[in-house]
Amino acid sequence: MLAAPALAGAEPLTVDAHIHLFEPARFPYHSKAVYRPAASPLDPYLKFARSAGIAHVVIVHPEPYQDDHRYLEYCFEHESPRGLFKGTCLFDPLDSATPQRLADLVKKWPDRIVALRVHAMNPPGAPFEKTGPIENRDLGDPAMTRAWAAAAKLGLAVQMHFLPHHAPAIGKLAAEFRDMPVILDHMGRAGQGSAADAEEVLRLAKLPRVFFKFSGVGYSSKQKAPYADAKPFVRRALAEFGADRILWGGLGHNAKENQDARAVFDAMFGDLRPADAAKIRGANAARLFRWA
Repeated sequence: MLAAPALAGAEPLTVDAHIHLFEPARFPYHSKAVYRPAASPLDPYLKFARSAGIAHVVIVHPEPYQDDHRYLEYCFEHESPRGLFKGTCLFDPLDSATPQRLADLVKKWPDRIVALRVHAMNPPGAPFEKTGPIENRDLGDPAMTRAWAAAAKLGLAVQMHFLPHHAPAIGKLAAEFRDMPVILDHMGRAGQGSAADAEEVLRLAKLPRVFFKFSGVGYSSKQKAPYADAKPFVRRALAEFGADRILWGGLGHNAKENQDARAVFDAMFGDLRPADAAKIRGANAARLFRWA
């Protein structure tokens, strides 16, 4: 099972809990890709991660590859050093084949798949989708509950990428699966909803296995980095979730992006006790995803 977070060891770790890697020339995007980004391949990333002192990384399997996990598997096979990567996966939660496909992938890559990622990005009033690209599935569908149950049985988390008005529906599922970690990507994109929606995202902190991911800060800001207008929400999240349940992601793919990410971190958390900052920088993720 995914472990509960604990204090870091003597040497603080830096763990990036959220990166995407792409290499479309060798691993073409899925025919149902919802966007087609520029390449961000493995080999340059490995050199960057080593130079930046990033100890571990969660590859968040991205939508352009849909349920084709071959590039994620390639990254596992060619990582350096060994044990650098773990990853999330993407399957259609409404597909009856998903529980078995999920189990097969976890069996093939023991202790490497850490979460099933679920997307709920349809805005208020927009319908859910039952077919097509794997996104915007109905969180209230019984099949969704079965997919969460399959993830829980395998000891995985569910990683939610969502617009904030979906927070109450996430809360209902998280309450049903109270022992399973639920990870809120990109701070719940709280800035892309109403103030009431943002409060619903924070309300999820009442469930003790819900984790807040400090990433995608720009989605909750109307300013340029370091996104000063997002700091009140970040500090509210710190108060509600506590330093033990915040993960850091999006440390970049090169030195400039990494420098910018660290500047944003310092702007938000520079006054924290070193022990609490160390938890967010990597100790929480190392415990949760079994690197520690």
